[in-house]
Amino acid sequence: MTPRTTTVAIVGAGPAGLVLAHLLRRAGVDVAVHERRSRAELEGAARAGVLEHRVVEHLRGLGLADRLVAAGERHGRCEITCLGEKVTVDYGALSGGAQHWVYPQQLLVRDLVDAYEADGGTIAFSSPVAAVTADGAGRPVLDTARGELRAAWAVGCEGPHGPVAAAFPDRAGGPARRYPYDWLTVLARIDRPVGTIRYAVHADGFAGMMPRTAEVGRFYLEVPAGERLDGWDADRIRAGLAHRLELGGADPVPGELLETGVLRMRGRVAARLRHGRLLLAGDAAHTVTPSGGKGLNSAVADAVDLAGALLEALGGRDGGDGGGGDGGGGALDGYQQRRLAAAWRTQEFSDGLLDLLHLPAGLPPEQREFALRLRLERIHRIARPGPEAAAFARAYAGAGELAAPEVWAPAQRSTVASAATPR
Repeated sequence: MTPRTTTVAIVGAGPAGLVLAHLLRRAGVDVAVHERRSRAELEGAARAGVLEHRVVEHLRGLGLADRLVAAGERHGRCEITCLGEKVTVDYGALSGGAQHWVYPQQLLVRDLVDAYEADGGTIAFSSPVAAVTADGAGRPVLDTARGELRAAWAVGCEGPHGPVAAAFPDRAGGPARRYPYDWLTVLARIDRPVGTIRYAVHADGFAGMMPRTAEVGRFYLEVPAGERLDGWDADRIRAGLAHRLELGGADPVPGELLETGVLRMRGRVAARLRHGRLLLAGDAAHTVTPSGGKGLNSAVADAVDLAGALLEALGGRDGGDGGGGDGGGGALDGYQQRRLAAAWRTQEFSDGLLDLLHLPAGLPPEQREFALRLRLERIHRIARPGPEAAAFARAYAGAGELAAPEVWAPAQRSTVASAATPR
């Protein structure tokens, strides 16, 4: 059988892989996308649901956000409760107008797949990649469920344990942190929509309430690291949420629990995002906790930057050979440098928010009020107009822009921001 060939092989059809595929294909680059899950499994996985201002603006510029804008909701405020006080952070006003869009990730993925196929692209669903090797010229060779695929570049968008990351000499390892707590995650039916994101800083542990749809909300409960789900029945979960979130008569009431799980809280950044003609983007490049809702948004920002770098390499604008030699040299090294720096800014923001929302592990009960009062003071500072509040609001909402590379066609020259606004 004659091996298939392509210019860019993308492993993983999540937000990073799909946005990258869209951008490259619209610029005339041959792309092959492989996804190990079926389409139904991919589009049925409930995950993130908060999109940054700059990410949505970029998707709108590409004509990929029509359903999102029609069905999504804009949010510019969050509430933080602590010691019985509820503080509203009007980050939309503090940021100068940047707000979140709430739209479930699985719906965004559905929209991106539909648009890609409507534009003539194809995605190989239920087609896992078993391994990635290199030919004599250093070009990637992918062992796929549909036979051998040879490419000029291979991009891993399938997570830290995927085949592209595994083909790095160090398996794309890098600094990591295991947090001293986990989050119990709950998707529940609600009797009324979640009006705004609520964070609860509580002596018994953090809790969170996030909007998803008019009938469904996302909830979080801090639990000890390594906690097992079987110790939490539905009644215990609902009681814990009501207690820590201080749910009142006007608040949504969690009803049927549609999905429960325990999220092992970790942060990780790969030591490098490029090894020869292998590249990483999205959660293959970095793992960030849900704190601040940065994972999906960082993945899209990676894809936008990488598309520009690959197009520059293909066009030989960086002094490369447009597909031979070292595979793009300076352009792709620049992608690595920019996105690693952005990943660490994102980690720092997420880590700082976690520190605000959680008490130190193992803190004796008699010291918890002191720790809570310190956090309440910090909460007031990010809610009160001033430089600290403005910096938090801009980073949280995703304010700021990053101009699209000139190598893109005029129709693609919109704006998208880096994964984290400098603080």
